[in-house]
Amino acid sequence: MAQIPRLRPYGGPALFSYGFRPFFLLGSLYAGLEVLAWLPMFSGEFALATDFAPVDWHVHEMLFGYVAAVIAGFLLTAIPNWTGRLPLEGAPLIVLVATWLAGRIAVALSAELGWQLAAVVDVAFLAMMAVAIAREIVAGKNWRNLKIVAVVTLLAAANAAFHLEAHVEGRAIYAARFAIALVIFLIMVVGGRIVPSFTRNWLMRRQAGRLPRPSDRFDTGCMMIGALALLVWTVQPEGPLTAAALAAAALANAMRLGRWAGERTAADRLVLILHVGFAFVPVGFALAGLAALELVSASAGIHAWTVGAIGIMTLAVMSRASLGHTGRPLVASPLLQGIYAAATFAVLTRIAAAVSPDGGIALLHVAALAWAIAFVGFSALYAPLLCLPERAAAGATGKAA
Repeated sequence: MAQIPRLRPYGGPALFSYGFRPFFLLGSLYAGLEVLAWLPMFSGEFALATDFAPVDWHVHEMLFGYVAAVIAGFLLTAIPNWTGRLPLEGAPLIVLVATWLAGRIAVALSAELGWQLAAVVDVAFLAMMAVAIAREIVAGKNWRNLKIVAVVTLLAAANAAFHLEAHVEGRAIYAARFAIALVIFLIMVVGGRIVPSFTRNWLMRRQAGRLPRPSDRFDTGCMMIGALALLVWTVQPEGPLTAAALAAAALANAMRLGRWAGERTAADRLVLILHVGFAFVPVGFALAGLAALELVSASAGIHAWTVGAIGIMTLAVMSRASLGHTGRPLVASPLLQGIYAAATFAVLTRIAAAVSPDGGIALLHVAALAWAIAFVGFSALYAPLLCLPERAAAGATGKAA
């Protein structure tokens, strides 16, 4: 995303001058703290007044708390570039942020508020996002991106279904799988654009040789195979048919990733981490396929997708977009590289915990700590860039940014 030109001065707090600032900061901080709270809940040492079962609270808050915040930050910053309109800032942005925060509180206190009220407050954020995005795209006559409105609307519907299923059935099994599938499909689409694009740009500036293959029918076919496999998995995660579909999607997405020259990006960690994050898409398909045959725990594939593909890809996008939109050099500092390493270690350890017959609980704690270090660390490292005006942020962060 190129930096957005301003057509009118903005005199309010820098945090609310662009959509990425509050949502990347609060979302990353919440992702780290949520996991630190989740482990005591899992072991019964801590409880919230939520109507959700502990596992459902964890799943819901990662998908509709953290991921929804990152999607909002990304779209509110990208859409002005697509439409040529001014970015959402000031009071309207504050209202959206407050609605997101209200959703987190409502879910945490849903046992006292009632599940219906909690659901309305929580779903309101994505519903408002869908309306805001539709308004900007229609006003800017950027018709080709109306599909983004459909994706956000589906996420809002999945959130509503999650609340309903959890209340009626006691666990939100199908809604959770649908939401995971939707976000992984979004990564296949958006990642398929930005990963080869950023890789090509970097390679063309620095060295000759193999470049990423341009998007063609092969990429479209891979995404269709992946979408079909995700649909089958959502409806029926076990069985040989599901395993075959997931295996085909794993192979297709691995071949797709191999066309993007990722092995040539080791010198630029901001580009390399995009390839690492996307790699967990086919890994997740492969592990979910093995789980469909009851060869590994279903948790292995789910966490390859959620901790790996979603976690690492969102970190990669947040760090790159924040640097670019605050006028900082697109360079991964040693501290940022440490954050990437912690996130990668978290997913590998979490998968190991899922497949380990012994020691899974210990590995689970290690993975959670690594995840918290990565995301709380990101929020601490990037807080000056996101909260302060650009000149002040530059002085506060120095080379660390």
